[in-house]
Amino acid sequence: MATPSPDEAVSAPNESHTRIEVLGNIGPNWFASVMGTGIVAIAGATLPVHVPGLRGFTTGVWVLAAALLVVLIVLVGGHWLRNPTVARTHARNPQMAHFYGAAPMALMTVGAGAVLVGGDLIGRRLAIDLDWVLWTAGTAGGLFTAVSIPFLMFTQLRVEPDAAFGGWLMPVVPPMVSAATGALLLPHMPPGTGRETMLYGCYAMFGLSLIASLNIIAMIWSRLVLYGTSGSARVPTLWIVLGPLGQSITAAGLLGTAAATGAVDHQLVGAMNDFAVIFGVPVWGFAVLWIALAASLTVRTLRRGMPFALTWWSLTFPVGTFVTGTSQLAAHTHLPAFRVAGAVAYVGLLLTWILVTARTTRGSLRGNLLTVPPSSAPVKARKEDPISGAHPV
Repeated sequence: MATPSPDEAVSAPNESHTRIEVLGNIGPNWFASVMGTGIVAIAGATLPVHVPGLRGFTTGVWVLAAALLVVLIVLVGGHWLRNPTVARTHARNPQMAHFYGAAPMALMTVGAGAVLVGGDLIGRRLAIDLDWVLWTAGTAGGLFTAVSIPFLMFTQLRVEPDAAFGGWLMPVVPPMVSAATGALLLPHMPPGTGRETMLYGCYAMFGLSLIASLNIIAMIWSRLVLYGTSGSARVPTLWIVLGPLGQSITAAGLLGTAAATGAVDHQLVGAMNDFAVIFGVPVWGFAVLWIALAASLTVRTLRRGMPFALTWWSLTFPVGTFVTGTSQLAAHTHLPAFRVAGAVAYVGLLLTWILVTARTTRGSLRGNLLTVPPSSAPVKARKEDPISGAHPV
């Protein structure tokens, strides 16, 4: 019988240990790649302009998002089963804990894509059933993160005065995604109390997420004014602010349309459709302002050597919700300006998604993104010297 050499005897445990470490570094933030990929399919499917070949492209992107979702569920779920102690450290990490909201949103993004484009491949009935399963799981998970993560912040996680960042929105945005994607399921419910309850439930989640998000956005604005930016790879998370803004416009539009399926009284249908415009247009205006600010700060940080990180996925899903929100305004107002704005924003989303996907693939193959453990150290914000333009030491 062959006896392993000392090198082989040592390398086997080391390789096993390395695999465990790598799995430990695949945290909930990786689900942002599913969100960012899936929103490319959803935004393309709901675009208010016709583009030859776009339907086939969005279907292919949805398949990719679904495949990514399955892979991440296996990897992250397997890590929780094999190394629950290590996995639980993510929930105690002041930076990582917030990204547990990404998994529920990833589920609902793939589910919505199934209804919008997946039916071409798997059939309409199966696509709707799949969406119901993913929406139910995502909604339950999202409501859990919307309560549990803020509770941890209130009671256990130590937070610095300059700690507010876009990631704080991640646990409270999922109910808004539930509201928007739930509207897609309303027409497939039988008329009656169930459909009406679903509609009002979606509006309740709309309010839950919107008010919580507005509080956090105010804290982010305050931090930027008082302390400045970090000048690090955390800067792209400023784009997450677009998420609740764009998704709320999308939800208001889709729920207004879904109300016309007989879920509520005719008079309420008109009011809900009016709300889609009265609410959506002002919020869209603030979203445009935020795009200008976030883009300026991102370019400024890039010019100073900002490295690639998974936070770059913050440039995809939130922008995608701005596209879907703009498409809803185009549908409700019938204005060409919103159609053009939606098309332009989608081109920007597509180019950004291609860039971030390529960089993520390269970083994963090289191991750069898999070998760095999530840091729990606070990220400090600071302003530059107004005279020299340099960051203070």
